[in-house]
Amino acid sequence: MGRIVVASQLNETFNTAFAERLPEIEIVGVPPGSPAGLPREAEVLIAAPFRKAGGSLPLRAPPGWPFDVKWVQLVSVGIDFYPDWLFDGPVVTSARGASAVALAEFALAAIFAQAKRLPEIWIDRFEQWAPTPISLVAGRTLGLVGFGSIGEALAPRARALGLNVLAVRRSRTPIAEPGVEQLDDLEELFARSDYVVLAAPATPQTERMINAALLAKAKPGLHLINIARGALIDDDALLDALDDGRVALASLDVTHPEPLPFNHRYYSHPRVRLSPHTSVHTPDTRQNLAAQFAENLARFRQGAPLADVVDTARGY
Repeated sequence: MGRIVVASQLNETFNTAFAERLPEIEIVGVPPGSPAGLPREAEVLIAAPFRKAGGSLPLRAPPGWPFDVKWVQLVSVGIDFYPDWLFDGPVVTSARGASAVALAEFALAAIFAQAKRLPEIWIDRFEQWAPTPISLVAGRTLGLVGFGSIGEALAPRARALGLNVLAVRRSRTPIAEPGVEQLDDLEELFARSDYVVLAAPATPQTERMINAALLAKAKPGLHLINIARGALIDDDALLDALDDGRVALASLDVTHPEPLPFNHRYYSHPRVRLSPHTSVHTPDTRQNLAAQFAENLARFRQGAPLADVVDTARGY
């Protein structure tokens, strides 16, 4: 197999990272979204999300699809930002694990920001010089909803900091990570956890899984952290739980839709810490994705099965 032409919907920074890692390929930038046409002889498409959360997807493939494409590489783990028809043609692989460490660190930062009352403990006047009570993280309990690559990165880091770790996963496969207690019941996880991190994919089965009935079982003072998808949360139910104090804080890096309407209550609620889906925007995400792509490209050249092939039934 000669020089491979790769059509990429990513920005120049990402494409440069790929080109530096793989000088033997030709990367051609193409617009994001439904590909109306691709460069001649492009065998690989690196696909950026076709929409933001809550947006619409193209229902039909463009005329001529899949052109000469034999492999589609996504830049996310979840597949909810892509149309169904994309998975009915060439093999599709995900970016599983590329941003796992970044997401794990973001979740831990949210936990420490609450426990140590950051940034409100910073002072800028002499008159403010008085100690402020803060909390320990060690000895508290972290619950993980989903245990894929994010859970695999987060659990050992949390354990090293003295947190007890519980986890619920859709698969019945035992969790091999030492020190993680695997539960079968979300209600038990919410009842026992001081912090809950959402790390599950957005599927019809997980839509609004964080609802009023589940939040009613939450341990008082729960800190809910969402680094997965906004569609996992029933926003009205969460706002009610925040209003009555059962949920002490919600750190939300993702919402549904994105961006939220200008008058959404999350912007102004005193118990909400809102960030604009920024947790994955770290340099290592680019490098990790380029490294994964390089490994799969070697398999592609050899005609071997690709790694991280999307399972549409699982949602990633």
